[in-house]
Amino acid sequence: MNNPVIIVGSGLSGLRAASLLTEKGIKCRVLEARDRIGGRVLSASDPKRPDLGKFDLGPKWFWPQYESQIAKLVKELNLETFEQYSKGEILIERFQIKPPERCELKEHTDEKWVRLTGGVQSLIDVLAETIPSEIVELETRVKKVQLNEAGDITVEAELSDGKRKKFPAKAVILALPPRLVAHHIEFSPSLPPNLIADIVKKPTWMAGQAKVVAVYDRPFWREVGLSGYVLSAVGPLEEIYDASPNNGPGALFGFFGMPPAAREKMGQDKILKLVVDQLVKLFGSEAKNVKAIFYKDWSSDSETTVEEDLSPLKNYQSYGPPPVEGVWEKKIIFAGTETNSEYSGHLEGALQSAEQAVAEIINLNEKDVS
Repeated sequence: MNNPVIIVGSGLSGLRAASLLTEKGIKCRVLEARDRIGGRVLSASDPKRPDLGKFDLGPKWFWPQYESQIAKLVKELNLETFEQYSKGEILIERFQIKPPERCELKEHTDEKWVRLTGGVQSLIDVLAETIPSEIVELETRVKKVQLNEAGDITVEAELSDGKRKKFPAKAVILALPPRLVAHHIEFSPSLPPNLIADIVKKPTWMAGQAKVVAVYDRPFWREVGLSGYVLSAVGPLEEIYDASPNNGPGALFGFFGMPPAAREKMGQDKILKLVVDQLVKLFGSEAKNVKAIFYKDWSSDSETTVEEDLSPLKNYQSYGPPPVEGVWEKKIIFAGTETNSEYSGHLEGALQSAEQAVAEIINLNEKDVS
């Protein structure tokens, strides 16, 4: 029986798994609930101002001195990179009623924060070109995975029109946050209780977070000796970084300090006004001249977040490969950044988990042949 490997999720992990399987001549199919590929990789642009470029609202950096797989892949795919801008002083905002303090940040010369030209989406797009486009099915939400007594797997998905479609599978790579698997996919027979307990404990990386990017015609803060890096105790943004492309416009990127419930109650318009007010307080009146502003609240994204993710991120120790045993062993394989012990939450973790999943599939194939 030559059924394909079904990959659930077209984020970095799912696409890398598909690319590696394709390279090995192993049939696969990628089923994605969203109407786009990339998962939590999201690089936004303004359709009215494409000249401003793309800005990351998901993962943004990698660290090549520690993260060998992404460094190697970026090189193989001939993607252009540049180092995070860090020259100049940082601002520390301790009090609402007092101006921020300027401080020198001691540089860690060996630590390079690297960004991709065109955003992390450029990695997703080039990776997608390494697999046949027809194997990726968007707006195809996996609802059920069934294993019969003969050991045959059927994956059932709901399409955008509400109709159901069944896919026979040799094995299933679950390349999506483990909590989404626990909440949204039915298994027959049921997954073992210890496996369910394990995947429910793994917090979804970035799920409780919101990110914003304010774009300007130039990085004007650099002209007065500022790096763009801010630490704030008063918010709404608690960390701010220079998000400018290598050339062209300027941009400031921030992580929110306020919890998801507070953001939801306040609403996007009020939040963005507070953001601009904070940037003006920090960087002066030029910060009013925003050319574009991008906002993504991952906590309200149902393809990322479940209810447990709305509480503060903890259980870091629970990251790593889930224990798949019993009838589902070698039938379902988990991938995704939360299933990597060493680099969970990083692009490197997504890639390493994909490579591990594919290694397991290749091992299965070799056993079938022998």
